[in-house]
Amino acid sequence: MNIKSGFTNWISPSNIALVKYWGKKENQIPINPSISLTLNNCHSKTKVSYSKSKKGFNYEFFFHSEKKQSFNKKLDTYFKRIIDHCPSINQLSLKIESENTFPHSSGIASSASAFSSLSLCIYEIEKIINKNKNDFFNKSSLISRLGSGSACRSIYGPIALWGKTKYFDNSSDDYAIPLKNYHEVFFDYLDTILIVDHEPKQVSSSHGHELMNSHIFKKDRVYQANENIGILKKSLKTGDLKSFIKVVEQEALMLHALMMTSKTPYILFKPNTLEIINEIWNYRKKTNLNLCFTLDAGANVHLLYPKNEEIEIKKFIDKNLLRFCSNRRYIHDSISEGPKSNDG
Repeated sequence: MNIKSGFTNWISPSNIALVKYWGKKENQIPINPSISLTLNNCHSKTKVSYSKSKKGFNYEFFFHSEKKQSFNKKLDTYFKRIIDHCPSINQLSLKIESENTFPHSSGIASSASAFSSLSLCIYEIEKIINKNKNDFFNKSSLISRLGSGSACRSIYGPIALWGKTKYFDNSSDDYAIPLKNYHEVFFDYLDTILIVDHEPKQVSSSHGHELMNSHIFKKDRVYQANENIGILKKSLKTGDLKSFIKVVEQEALMLHALMMTSKTPYILFKPNTLEIINEIWNYRKKTNLNLCFTLDAGANVHLLYPKNEEIEIKKFIDKNLLRFCSNRRYIHDSISEGPKSNDG
């Protein structure tokens, strides 16, 4: 096989789960389905340069231009898992250069954007070398999952589903699918991320997933997640924001309740996380505007709301919530169509 040197570039977004993925079986298979919004400004940029290797597969990884061997354990596992899907990498030497537009390991799903952008690069290389004719995004989603489960959802936008469920005929545990036929109110939905704590979280999501294996509420959680998929499907189709808010906030609180009730309990909330939640509840009761919160496995708070309420809600954020943010910082974001090639 004649392998020429080259490179690929992809920008891939993070995503914020509405119905949470928490707990997995072997080979990154989820114990429950999940739905997410794909973000626009919170993304990873990854460039992979490749050449024919004289000594078998090898790689170097650079994060924000610095060589980062601390990431190699996760990357080694990832490459072992994807070898059957991307056999050409056995013959390659890779230089991986990645950077984020947001804080790493702080609860904004950096692994989702990082592994999805890397997987898009890797599968593009596989397609170039082996002239692979498989569905590019489907296969990229599949190998993304083998790096980080939630990464498979970042391959699609604006709304993605991952996990087999009776509510969607083409759903799969192996890869994510884009959701269609949703209400126009979600076309330009907004997500303002309040940076409560920019430091890396004390307990990794991987450890949290492991703790679900023996969790006393595991069976009930799987049932709840599946039921919420059905409710959310209807909310997304009809534009019923009251129902949407109820499910999204319940899912966020359940995620952290599961952490706090694990056999080895832990808390990723910060005091200001709770202050923000109470402020949101009081504001919504007072104004009846459709502002709600959700959380990933961290202290930072995602505020979700429709575009047509942006002016009033941003005033509230600046006046009432900014004081709870680290360095008075937040990230204003919106949902996106998904990844894009960055080759020029």
